[in-house]
Amino acid sequence: MIPQDTVDRILDSSQIVDVISDFVSLKRRGANYVACCPFHNEKTPSFYVSPAKGIYKCFGCGKTGTAVGFVMEHESMTYVEALKYLARKYGIEVVEKEESAEEIAARQRSESLMLVMDYTEKFFQESLKSPEGRSVGYAYFKSRGLEDSTIEKYGLGWSPKKGNALSLKALSDGYKEEYLTATGVSIKRNDGSLVDKFYDRVMFPIHSVSGRVIAFGGRTLYSDYKSMNIGKYVNSPETEIYNKSRSLYGIYFAKNEIARQDKCYLVEGYLDVLSMHQLGITNTVASSGTSLTVEQVRLIKKFTDNVTIMYDGDAAGIHAALRGIGLILKEGMNVKVVLIPDGDDPDSFARKHTLEEVRDFIAANEQDFIDYRSDQVLGEAGNDPLKKAELINGIADTVALMPDQVKRAVYAQSVSARFNIDEKIIFARITSTREKMIEDALKEEQRRRMREKAEGESAGIQGGEMPHEEPAEGPVQDNGGIAVSRKAKYENPLLAPSEEELVGLILNHGTSPLEFETDSEYYNEAGTVTVADFIRDALEVDSHRLQNSLLCRIYDEYFRLYDSDPELGQQDIVLSFMNGQDREMAEEVGQLTERKYPLTVKNFADSMTSVPSFLVRTVPRAIMVYKSLRVRWQEIILTENLQALRKDGEGGIEEQFKLLRQIQETAELRKKITERLGRVQ
Repeated sequence: MIPQDTVDRILDSSQIVDVISDFVSLKRRGANYVACCPFHNEKTPSFYVSPAKGIYKCFGCGKTGTAVGFVMEHESMTYVEALKYLARKYGIEVVEKEESAEEIAARQRSESLMLVMDYTEKFFQESLKSPEGRSVGYAYFKSRGLEDSTIEKYGLGWSPKKGNALSLKALSDGYKEEYLTATGVSIKRNDGSLVDKFYDRVMFPIHSVSGRVIAFGGRTLYSDYKSMNIGKYVNSPETEIYNKSRSLYGIYFAKNEIARQDKCYLVEGYLDVLSMHQLGITNTVASSGTSLTVEQVRLIKKFTDNVTIMYDGDAAGIHAALRGIGLILKEGMNVKVVLIPDGDDPDSFARKHTLEEVRDFIAANEQDFIDYRSDQVLGEAGNDPLKKAELINGIADTVALMPDQVKRAVYAQSVSARFNIDEKIIFARITSTREKMIEDALKEEQRRRMREKAEGESAGIQGGEMPHEEPAEGPVQDNGGIAVSRKAKYENPLLAPSEEELVGLILNHGTSPLEFETDSEYYNEAGTVTVADFIRDALEVDSHRLQNSLLCRIYDEYFRLYDSDPELGQQDIVLSFMNGQDREMAEEVGQLTERKYPLTVKNFADSMTSVPSFLVRTVPRAIMVYKSLRVRWQEIILTENLQALRKDGEGGIEEQFKLLRQIQETAELRKKITERLGRVQ
């Protein structure tokens, strides 16, 4: 662990232009430096480095950060590795703190598991070179068109037919049984002996983002595997170092090209990835032997917002593509679809065609998901109006998954034009679906809390303790009287955009004074108030906390820094975030402070609106919008509670009337806020 004072010295010594110049040829342009972005392909420079701010920003792909962030991103290093790199560059000695016994034990165990995986990979590779391996495994890889360089680069191997060959060899070489079973490469039988998890299969190592082997996939070569009652593929179990839902096959080899191309091709199988990479399309990954998960989509999002799904053109492939579209859109990413001609998959298609032919095919057949689903509607519905309506509703429901309001509006217009349907009807469906999504999230949270409460009470009784008193299930009241679900305390789809605006105002203008005119209702004779204090006071008047977990962490950390030193400048606070170890916060702060399109700054200046005028108008309005949405959220929850009472037959008429009155009161409150918003220009 690097002491904080050493970290501070490293960060203070690191000059961003000096650091980035080691990797990129920078040219001076006014007060800044520019270059073609090293993270994606471009001909016109859009990568800017600001020595004054100590920040880089690409206005093409959106990458942003400080010197330490650049080294992490460009060299695929961890935070600590990047700090050590910069320390070496500037001649700073790093003397790490002594670890606790627990930290040492955890680190040593993790490294022991990794060493077992490294050993296992080498064992399978060596086994591929044996007479058995060459005649079966190697022959199979060659029959699938894989070159020796590909077999070697991706660590492909062979697990011998003898069912305990690996276990016996590993034990004889000094590897502990504990780690062999913990990694899942060996299984302990009832008689205490070890057998191999994988045998008589070709082997595909699965790498982490940093390139370490964390798991394996093994494929049988028996064509009658079903009658033999064995699986075609056997995969490593979940372990301390491997979570299959968070892993992507090929990500280590693909990540740099994904970032450079600003696009990821998503396929289904190991061989799909290998054949595409061998052909030259190396920004390709697969979902590692499982259906696509949210965590895998978020892993892709670290490198690009653009995903093209390339699945088989059969019914199973189409179904998988449709499910993938929803997951990707829900994360705010852009998705296209390319269906390989029926009878082929990306593997066989890549082997049958040249690189140019595959690229041309993708360019000609890559469809935006709206066009893809629209073609399906026209093909499946025929002249059946009910089926057509059902499929169009399905498209609108998919659009509703998008978190970005502007994107939803654009796609709603596209659906309206494509099917010649009134835009208001499409918007109404989208709004209804999003409200249903919120209600479903509330119900799921209620069920989760009920399970937790039941389990907690059971555990308490069994342990001889009285069960902990919990509030009633369902929505809870915050101190401001706004009903919110416990789920919403973390991620709230209705409030997140407004919360993002408030945090953005704090990060960009927090220390700026709000200079209200004397006739303003916000004017205070005692003196001006800063943007940060104004927003904090408005939220804390009813003890309200932001409900998006990441934004709430940023908000809390901002005010910890803001309150700790009154002389700390706005840029100092932002740099503290972006130089910090919490890279999730650093990335979000970078996105909120370094806007993607520089033209917006020019347009703002051209509008002749001064920053003080902009702030006195925007900050109060942003707070009122947020309060309006909070009231709307309360309405949704109260309505959901009323519907639940009526459906379940629980609660008397008096309780239902009470909820009705609360719904009416919140509706009136929201109406007043809306009217007030109309007066704030």
